Amino acid sequence: MSTKTFAAIDIGSFELSMKIFEFNGKNKIREIDFLSKKLDLGSDSYARGKIDFEKVEELCKTLREFKNTMESYGVEEYKAYGTSAVRESKNMDILLDRIEKSTGIKIEVLSNSEQRFLDYKSVAAKGEEFRKILEGSTAIVDIGGGSIQISLFENDTLISTQNIRIGVLRVNEILNQASVTTSRYREMCGEIAMPSLDSYKKLYVKDREIKNIIIIDDYLAPVAVRKAKEKGVDPVMSMKEYIRFLSDAENKTGTDTAKAFGIESAIVPLFIISSELVRWVATILGAEKIWTPGVRLGDGMAYEYAEKIKMFRGEHDFEKDILASAYNIASRYECGRKKCELLEKISTGLFDALKNVHGLSKRDKLYLRIAAILADVGKYVSLENFGDTGYNIVMASEIIGLSHREREIVANIVRYNVSEYDYDHEGCLGNLDGSSYIIVAKLASILRVATGLTGGYFGRVKDFKPVLDGNRFVINVTGDADLTMEKAFFESKAGFFTEVYNITPVLNIRKN
Repeated sequence: MSTKTFAAIDIGSFELSMKIFEFNGKNKIREIDFLSKKLDLGSDSYARGKIDFEKVEELCKTLREFKNTMESYGVEEYKAYGTSAVRESKNMDILLDRIEKSTGIKIEVLSNSEQRFLDYKSVAAKGEEFRKILEGSTAIVDIGGGSIQISLFENDTLISTQNIRIGVLRVNEILNQASVTTSRYREMCGEIAMPSLDSYKKLYVKDREIKNIIIIDDYLAPVAVRKAKEKGVDPVMSMKEYIRFLSDAENKTGTDTAKAFGIESAIVPLFIISSELVRWVATILGAEKIWTPGVRLGDGMAYEYAEKIKMFRGEHDFEKDILASAYNIASRYECGRKKCELLEKISTGLFDALKNVHGLSKRDKLYLRIAAILADVGKYVSLENFGDTGYNIVMASEIIGLSHREREIVANIVRYNVSEYDYDHEGCLGNLDGSSYIIVAKLASILRVATGLTGGYFGRVKDFKPVLDGNRFVINVTGDADLTMEKAFFESKAGFFTEVYNITPVLNIRKN
């Protein structure tokens, strides 16, 4: 099998970095080079909403150097991702255009859920260590410049994920504005973080015990990994060991702390903030063990690229996590689990039976499954306009692994499952391009038929088998009760499907 090289460029809040990987054989990813440059983009973006012109010039200079390095390695493909600092800059589009024109490097901006999902994949790339720690109740705590993402797992299953806007650079900016000295950072971090963390615990953790936490960050984790290697110890620490590890920074000047941990003096305030955020998160979760794998966004990018070229197949089911995230949202808005599962099952069956007609992808099928799970969330707010309220709920919810565009596709499928379809895609669908508009129409029409099969009454359709017969889509169903209501409801939902596919859905009812 031929060797491939890939470059992963991360435009972070405080650092630009590039990892170059070599793929040689199935399931073999080797990092062959790592370059980084400290550049504080986050402070400008979070405080003033724009990144300073001089910093953009420095960013472009560094990217040109990265490009020369890629050429020297014969890199075949690359990905360059911008995260929260770029994402929160008001002039993001102008910024990206200037960078591409100056460097030839195209930067894609990740949504928060996409960024966290890649970080999550970077940990999964650790293989056995990752699987072992997920066997118990575990939280992945991903500390970025602008926010913290906390994802809770039970027995290798995602049960919730939430974003809290108390990231390292955001906290640092607050402390700088308040003229807080570094010696008081530990004390003040708690005052800033605890109100949000307390609310998080009451709403999402409650009485659940989280035994392990996995830390992803740019300041604490690299130091912890290096120290563990130097001492030849396990990188998984108990809470007591973690507190002892941090004791080297207590009651010391910034210079002494830098020496004790082998870091640059400029990083000391950020290191302290990150370590304190970890301490407070671990405290509110009641964690017993902390693992700092020392991964970066680039590791997740390499994992994803290897999956794309079919040179790597991880054992963890990430699609299952995305669906679990949707089920958690549905539960929050009092949607019955059994009805969600039925609608997902029927929608999936209809999608598969139409595979030679709709021309949609496996990823599109995932959108349909998520929309089926979330179809009724809007009823929590309004029984009359639950299509529109469902759209708003989906758009306001974090679905890990979906981009903003993908979340908008799902939200529109939920909306047009019940609302009259808006044919002017520059109106309500104005943020989606033409291809996305077609995906919404095709999937919403399938979901309408699936919703029609439930008749609004869960449990009476016991089995179904869809068969495509020329211009007829015959759906054979069986039940142990009178399905007259289901038939009427189905017929009221079938019109849009016929319009989209030029195929007539027909319900064939068989009694048990």
